[in-house]
Amino acid sequence: MVGVDAPQNPGRIREGSRQVNLRTDLAPLADLIEIAFASSMDNNGRAAVREMRTMSSMPGLGLLSGFNTLMQGMGLGYVWVADGRLVGNVSTYPADGSGYDGKTWVIVNVAVHPDYQRRGIAYALMQDSLEMIASRGGHTAILQVDADNPTARRLYQRLGFIEERNWTTWRRSATYTMPPPLDSDVYITHRRANEWPAEYALAEYLRPPALGGLGWLRPLHKDYFHKPFWRQLADWINFKRTERLIIRSQDEQQLLASLWVETSLSATTQLQLLVHPDYEGLYDEALINTAVRRFGTAPLTIEHPSDRAVTSTLLKRYHFVSRREVVHMRWESR
Repeated sequence: MVGVDAPQNPGRIREGSRQVNLRTDLAPLADLIEIAFASSMDNNGRAAVREMRTMSSMPGLGLLSGFNTLMQGMGLGYVWVADGRLVGNVSTYPADGSGYDGKTWVIVNVAVHPDYQRRGIAYALMQDSLEMIASRGGHTAILQVDADNPTARRLYQRLGFIEERNWTTWRRSATYTMPPPLDSDVYITHRRANEWPAEYALAEYLRPPALGGLGWLRPLHKDYFHKPFWRQLADWINFKRTERLIIRSQDEQQLLASLWVETSLSATTQLQLLVHPDYEGLYDEALINTAVRRFGTAPLTIEHPSDRAVTSTLLKRYHFVSRREVVHMRWESR
């Protein structure tokens, strides 16, 4: 594909790194990202590329960018120009939502055109991005990288990033037949409102902040377990609903397993699974079986720590397919 050339204006094109100019860079950035991530881009990524192309031709882009998260991330990033072409990019934006203190930044779309790789471009763009983050008062940057990309992982390690945990995204198609109910005396019920501290304690044990919390852009935070009114209102406005299925200990003093079933207008239902290691292979299967039988008429997805091998085996048995394994990495300013 051609189309990653920067707008031609002889005498004004500066080679090397510079900040993104949304008015001129958006269309070539869309082309670059499509080329760089062709093998791993999912539907959300393709939708983002389409949105970039659409917005590149819209009048009043500067005003619109202030209300669009994608554009904000692009606008705060850096690009690399070589031979009059836009050949590299790093996008950054402040992390938003519960659990963030305003000093954490997200890094995405680290891309270099294949013809210009292995020239230090990604390293230079990352350095510029980290310096910008620090200059704006940020003390933390987070990113995710494909687990099977050792070159990129080494690059980020050289910049001071540490690896937190590997996560696998699993997806089950709605075309598979429903499994029979388990012949089990495991009692699954809905979580009571006053049981959120027990569920939070389970998550603290399984998903501590040092291991990436609850997943990508979901730090371990009490708001996810005991939603404040504003979050409940936002979910209602966006037609989002979370059903929480739990398994208690025999004395009912502890929560030993929990499954969140998050539904929205999207055709895909998102699962979040927490199971005490002593009960893996039993309680996780009971919850997965229940979720598939109740919600499996729509596609199901779950992001789960890759090191939980027992649960991974169960997901495969229930026809979940591994879509992508990524490493969550974190950088702290010195």
